[in-house]
Amino acid sequence: MKLWKKNLILIAAVIIILAAPPIFIKNAEFTGSDGLAEEQIAKIDPDYKPWFESLLVPKSGEIESLLFALQAAIGAGVVGFVLGRMTSVKAKSGAET
Repeated sequence: MKLWKKNLILIAAVIIILAAPPIFIKNAEFTGSDGLAEEQIAKIDPDYKPWFESLLVPKSGEIESLLFALQAAIGAGVVGFVLGRMTSVKAKSGAET
């Protein structure tokens, strides 16, 4: 199978995986674990005081999600770049995997 066909299949799979939950699960809240952790901490120790406050507080949950996704994308790009470089160096040196 050609490389562009494999890439097209992978892109389609990613789109399906990302689109499926909002389409098939109606009226669901897709929240993170931070809010749930805060609730549990408040139940266990109502007098708990956080050690520090956030330097940047986004104005909405959407912006917070965007920043988190951007951070994840940058991290994935760095990891992919490093793995790609490591693979190409091995291929050039004649080392077998």
